[in-house]
Amino acid sequence: MTESIIVAMGGGGFSMEPNNLALDQFILELTGVDRPRVCFVPTASGDANQYVDRFYECFGALPCEPSDLSLFRRTGDDLRERILAQDVIYVGGGNTFNMLTLWRAHGLDALLREAYEQGTIMCGPSAGSLCWYESGVTDSFGPLGAILDGLGFLSGSHCPHYDGEANRKPIYERLVGEGVLPGGVAADDGVALVYRGGQLAEVVSSRPEAGAYRVTADRTLEVTHLPIRILPLGHSVRENWPETSRG
Repeated sequence: MTESIIVAMGGGGFSMEPNNLALDQFILELTGVDRPRVCFVPTASGDANQYVDRFYECFGALPCEPSDLSLFRRTGDDLRERILAQDVIYVGGGNTFNMLTLWRAHGLDALLREAYEQGTIMCGPSAGSLCWYESGVTDSFGPLGAILDGLGFLSGSHCPHYDGEANRKPIYERLVGEGVLPGGVAADDGVALVYRGGQLAEVVSSRPEAGAYRVTADRTLEVTHLPIRILPLGHSVRENWPETSRG
């Protein structure tokens, strides 16, 4: 039976850590393929050219076959054929709500579900992490707030960049505490939540100081630290570059 895997990254990966591609290398290793086919989907950034260029610079240095899928500049290629041919779908950061709206208009949401159920690894940071859950906290509308119509591949809610922005943590905890969002999992930048068959199986990190947390509320809010495995230092392509859009 094919195992369905999602790697939800609170932040990090090539767009934030070009000097340490540990998370990206980890994802490639999960495929069990010598040169996995990796398709970058940068919809949330409006298919920003700079973001796509960064992807190719980084993944071109890793053992894989990189490609990208643009919905803003969609060609006549068969979308289903492109998606189902991949070993990894890597979703970039940006505006989660706009991304999901466009995916649904093109029918990409259903194709991603089909690929996921057939064993294609789904992954990404920020919007590329948040989208797989039922709900979460986003800045898609300007101020941070709840988004309630995620793809639902994973149950519960999610908060990326838990330590990356001053308001992420308190707003997420308030929304869960008030019952606006169901309980879920928060991840700091550099942390990846690894789900197998829809269940959280492992948490890994490229940053020793980063954390992941289970956030729930019954009568009171409860925040529980999750165990983390620190990954070895990964490949480097450059020291740094300006941050890309968040989710």
